[in-house]
Amino acid sequence: MGKKSIIEVEAAVLGQNDRLAQSNREFFAQWGLLVLNLVSSPGSGKTTLLVETLGRLGQSRPCAVIEGDQETPNDAERIRAAGAPAFQINTGRGCHLDAAMVRRAAQNLPLERGGILFIENVGNLICPADFDLGEQAKVTLLSVTEGDDKPLKYPHMIAASRLMLINKIDLLPYVRFDPRLCAANARKINPRLEVLELSAYTGEGMDAWLEWLGRHPGFA
Repeated sequence: MGKKSIIEVEAAVLGQNDRLAQSNREFFAQWGLLVLNLVSSPGSGKTTLLVETLGRLGQSRPCAVIEGDQETPNDAERIRAAGAPAFQINTGRGCHLDAAMVRRAAQNLPLERGGILFIENVGNLICPADFDLGEQAKVTLLSVTEGDDKPLKYPHMIAASRLMLINKIDLLPYVRFDPRLCAANARKINPRLEVLELSAYTGEGMDAWLEWLGRHPGFA
């Protein structure tokens, strides 16, 4: 295929996805859900963060989770063990979730009005930046083991995000990572980006994350 043909195909795919994403947005609004698209590199701690979040929220706010991975049901099983309904999407060779996948998953979850729907995307900081799922916000998760220049390497995801979580701060004594520099690098790309530091493993900083969730109601 020529370059022009490739661009036309990409535009058609994204256009169709955007139309489905808007349909998702309208569907989520009917339920008054807060819908968050969690994105990160593999191993940054998305599932651990969700398990800890679900445990701390308890019965205060109903939650459901859509899990995206290339293979295995492992993460959905961890979420269910934490007490929340989860729907696993295995993408095979696919590197991201799309709006159609999310709509099918949401229709198979016991959603509750005013609750939170977490979408844990496939571990990847490139493809998910381009695909709107109908969420209210993308939340980028970085870990301190990845390097404080990570936002500069993946600017499109940072530009598309509302919040960046710096995870695994319990490892700061053992790695060369400057959280302030990482936040500054991210804000060079997205000046309005909110940044929180936490450890989903030890619980440090989790209160600030829960407070952020509390400040963000669902779709009106």
